[in-house]
Amino acid sequence: WLPTNPARAMSSITVQPPKCLQKTFVAPRRHMFGPGPSNVPPRILAAGAEPIIGHMHPEMLEIMSDIKSGIQYAFQTQNNMTIAVSGTGHTAMECAIFNAVEPGEGVLTAVNGIWGERAAEMAERIGARVNSIVTTAGGYFTSEEIDRALAKHKPVLFFLTHGESSTGVVHPLDGIGDICHKHNCLFLVDCVASMGGAPLHMDKQGIDILYSGSQKVLNAPPGTAPISFSERACQKVFNRKTKPVSFFLDMTWLANYWGCDGKPARIYHHTAPVSAFYSLRESLAILAEQGLENSWRRHKEVAEYFHEGLENMGLKLFVKDKNARLPTVTTIVAPPGYDWKEITSYIMKNHNLEISGGLGPSVGQVLRVGLMGGNSSKASVDMVLEALRDALRYCHKSKV
Repeated sequence: WLPTNPARAMSSITVQPPKCLQKTFVAPRRHMFGPGPSNVPPRILAAGAEPIIGHMHPEMLEIMSDIKSGIQYAFQTQNNMTIAVSGTGHTAMECAIFNAVEPGEGVLTAVNGIWGERAAEMAERIGARVNSIVTTAGGYFTSEEIDRALAKHKPVLFFLTHGESSTGVVHPLDGIGDICHKHNCLFLVDCVASMGGAPLHMDKQGIDILYSGSQKVLNAPPGTAPISFSERACQKVFNRKTKPVSFFLDMTWLANYWGCDGKPARIYHHTAPVSAFYSLRESLAILAEQGLENSWRRHKEVAEYFHEGLENMGLKLFVKDKNARLPTVTTIVAPPGYDWKEITSYIMKNHNLEISGGLGPSVGQVLRVGLMGGNSSKASVDMVLEALRDALRYCHKSKV
């Protein structure tokens, strides 16, 4: 049988072109002062708009090499096994755990916010034996507590968040790597919210696996995640009995793709996010130009200026220990009598400015303000303080 009207037979679509896509989209311009993503400066936006080239072209491989050098600088490491995962910080977290841990092996996670909880769940999903040490939101662990837990549980991997963005804590790192190695355990650290904003020395602090994200202090678009593996970690990763559960995150492939395995030819693994790598390279170039120590110093000074302004307004900081306050994300005790959602909505509507509420263990308890990278300035602080003053004047306050 042949159709009598071929044109009619071709008109078989039942879903019509969506009218919403016939309208031009223009992204709103906002002050991104939440815990991330942060504002992307024009220079990085321009880099991301450069023409697309092939993900295996020589120029792209050179860009990847530049990115590797930039991450080594930002992490303060000489690790050869240093790459950027094609994905957000969560992708790098899974990359670390999926490659370093085999089913049935022990993992210990330090939970003082949401990221320790997430790491525990990821490890559970691949069949690891997971134990956690837990402290209150806003707190951190002593070296003695970590030592006792490692001796008790004997894990192959210990997870700790350096910059806990859900609670506003920057965790002390000195000495923990040595404790882990004493117990024949790898030290895995999440520095998504702290890299570039707080002092971090991967090699000196004995960190075996360190990962971050592009959208915080680096001010790049979300979607790429720096990660680095020490020689000790590589011994574990590349001498597995079983393959990692994820092909996409298998470091055997990724090491070759990034030219870290010493082999003469790179084999296709996946199509890298070319434009995102342009942006990441530019953001790392800006950090290198500014200087790490200058960036650390600026974030500390701006955070202290912000904290002083908040206290002068009568607001309380969630993290009581001044030395444990994360310079990039400040947690403010939710003002008593106010609905925090009304405060954040009012500030967005009337000041075109994003701040957020709590996350995980801090939900309902705090307001979170992120001042990262180019957003870390006293002018930004003044903007946030004025917005908060305005919100506290006009938002409804209960008598309770």
